[in-house]
Amino acid sequence: MTMIISKAIFSPTRHPERRRAESLFYRNVLSSLSRRTYVRIFVDHSRGVRLSITDRFAQDDGKVRRTLLRAIILALPALLTACTVGPDYVTPAAPVPAAANYKELGDWKPAEPKDDAIRGKWWEIYHDPQLNALEENVIISNQNVLQAEAQFREAAAVVKVARAAFYPTVTANPSYNLSQASQSTSSSGASRSSLASSGGGLGGTSGGSSQHVGATTVSLYDLPLEASYMVDIWGSVRRTVESNSATAQASFANLENMRLSYQATLAQDYFSMHGLDAQEQILQTNVDEFQKFLDLTTNQYNSGIVSEAAVAAAKTQLDTTKAQLINVGVQRAVYEHAIATLIGKPATDFGLKKVSLTGTPPRTPPGVPSSLLERRPDVAEAERQVAAANASIGVQVAGYYPQLTLNGSTGVESIKISDLLTGPSFLWSVGGTLAQTVFDAGATHGRVQEAQANYDATVANYRQVVLTAFQQVEDDLSGLRILQDEAVTQDDAVKAAQQSVDITNNEYKAGTVDYLNVITAEATALNDELTSVTIRTNRMNTSVLLIEALGGGWNAAKVPSTHGVSNPPEAQKQIDIAKPQPAPAH
Repeated sequence: MTMIISKAIFSPTRHPERRRAESLFYRNVLSSLSRRTYVRIFVDHSRGVRLSITDRFAQDDGKVRRTLLRAIILALPALLTACTVGPDYVTPAAPVPAAANYKELGDWKPAEPKDDAIRGKWWEIYHDPQLNALEENVIISNQNVLQAEAQFREAAAVVKVARAAFYPTVTANPSYNLSQASQSTSSSGASRSSLASSGGGLGGTSGGSSQHVGATTVSLYDLPLEASYMVDIWGSVRRTVESNSATAQASFANLENMRLSYQATLAQDYFSMHGLDAQEQILQTNVDEFQKFLDLTTNQYNSGIVSEAAVAAAKTQLDTTKAQLINVGVQRAVYEHAIATLIGKPATDFGLKKVSLTGTPPRTPPGVPSSLLERRPDVAEAERQVAAANASIGVQVAGYYPQLTLNGSTGVESIKISDLLTGPSFLWSVGGTLAQTVFDAGATHGRVQEAQANYDATVANYRQVVLTAFQQVEDDLSGLRILQDEAVTQDDAVKAAQQSVDITNNEYKAGTVDYLNVITAEATALNDELTSVTIRTNRMNTSVLLIEALGGGWNAAKVPSTHGVSNPPEAQKQIDIAKPQPAPAH
């Protein structure tokens, strides 16, 4: 017996993914045929596939039909898991530098052993207990971080919903109906609807005489159980789960990236605020000194030693410095309010004591460039978005193929509740539906093109994130190196300016120079001191930026597996792992 499966199914005009998938499917079917049959496959792209099945021992049509039926039954497992259409995921190539070290690293040498390596609570390398306490609150109280946590759990729930499509849906719909038949019937029991179908109308007559009979009330008890299962022949469900899992993993990486970002922002605000505290201390000291000089100049003016212009200059210098001091207070309040928001507290109820910023930033090991992609959560997020977009292509390609849905139902039905569980009340049915889109004006092809374009966009975004990561590391390395050199030079300038102030003040008190020389020297010294504090603050903030650029001790191994994002409880466990553990009670 020879059977033509399809005449155009392997047509060259078909989508290449569809041709490959159908070819694989039919070979799986034929490989499952009974050993009692000879199977011959003739593939011709212009004429289709010709299948020849011949029974070894029987030549009559009845046995051949039974052989074909047995082949179809044996091929059913292959039908249920025939293939998964769409491209398999491969991590796209990223522009990673070939150099063994960063260009801006300079002569920095890593410590051995790696005692200075960045670990989980990276802020502890600054040895500031107040900063440590604030950073812990970012993780548990920052509302944007909590929002990202909820979004991750939502993404995990979406994976759970998608995985449910691997299993049949079973529903139970028990019902009870009480009905009464029409009281106006024919003698033969025909209803008004049956009279109408036989040619009679509401006002017409039928072949029999009409008479009124007693109404009959009927009870119907129904206890059905129905099952429906969409067979994932082309891998649409598998690709959907794959895409949703990657999206959930990207959501987790986004959560980690937000934690790192807000922690780094808080550290920068903290150091900037205490840098302003140091500037406030310098300005307050100068205000006190300038007030003394104003009093001295006023006394000298009253004694006729100096002119009124000297008094005006001294007062101008004092008032200008007071204005600077007030402006520093305004800036400090802004940083303090920002810190309150970052830790999830109302700015009205929050305050930090004033502490001058001192010290220098710790040395931060940058590692090697090749490991950076494993250390940044934003890179992991972008890579998982590529994986999700790749799986979405397969979901759309599956739209080219027919969809098989199996349906079955069973249950009991009776007009008497006492007979509901007896044998005659049992009923069942099985069946299936094969749905194929015949014409959609290119909508399916358009959706495939859309998915492919989205994939290309995510690849470009991934590569851009990688390039930005290397740029940020190089920027911060060069920033730290240059700021260190600037700090040394600026410290020398502060010492020289202070020496100039001392000499000029002595000369002024001796009457050898006028007050203009004093004002110039003191203004220079004040500006150098403020600049020195600004450089110190920039160095601390740049060290924070470098730690953030290096991932803050994070690594890609923290991204949960597919099982870890398949249900909300597991997702919550992943969130809890990243949270700080409470300190042991003493």
